Amino acid sequence: MIFVALRTGLRYGELCELRWHDVDLKNGRIMVNRSFTEGHVKKPKSNKSREIPLSDEVLKFMKNYRHLKGELVFCTSNGGRRFHQRADVGLKLCCKKANIRPIGWHTLRHSFASHLVMRGATMVAVQELLGHSSVEMTMRYAHLSPRVKRDTVNLLDTAAGCEFTAEQEFAAE
Repeated sequence: MIFVALRTGLRYGELCELRWHDVDLKNGRIMVNRSFTEGHVKKPKSNKSREIPLSDEVLKFMKNYRHLKGELVFCTSNGGRRFHQRADVGLKLCCKKANIRPIGWHTLRHSFASHLVMRGATMVAVQELLGHSSVEMTMRYAHLSPRVKRDTVNLLDTAAGCEFTAEQEFAAE
């Protein structure tokens, strides 16, 4: 469930309510039609369904994960619904085993957005994948790592036609 959250940007409630008939393993996509929030099945937060294409790795995972316990993709061993509190404890245990700081499910959504932007995805594309109504909301999710920021300013040093170096600046004085 953590892997799919990191690779799709789905909200925890959307993962909990994801059903096998929403997963198109032939065409590699998920239709987000519902969310389990505050104890009820509702429309997604934006009140709009959205399509999430699956990467090859997620598609392979989903094909191998396919089960017959019930219609929910991420369910308990008897096919029942997962609840946030227990899943949150599980996520924190995974963090402890990985020797990283404890995080919550929503952090995985932020990581999804940040990693896409750091790899060159447009904000509009990330906005659509997250189901946000505005790019401004998406920008709150897309945090850049210090390395990416450094690499970005270093683009000026390697720009085509940029022959002027710091040494040349000092020599000109």
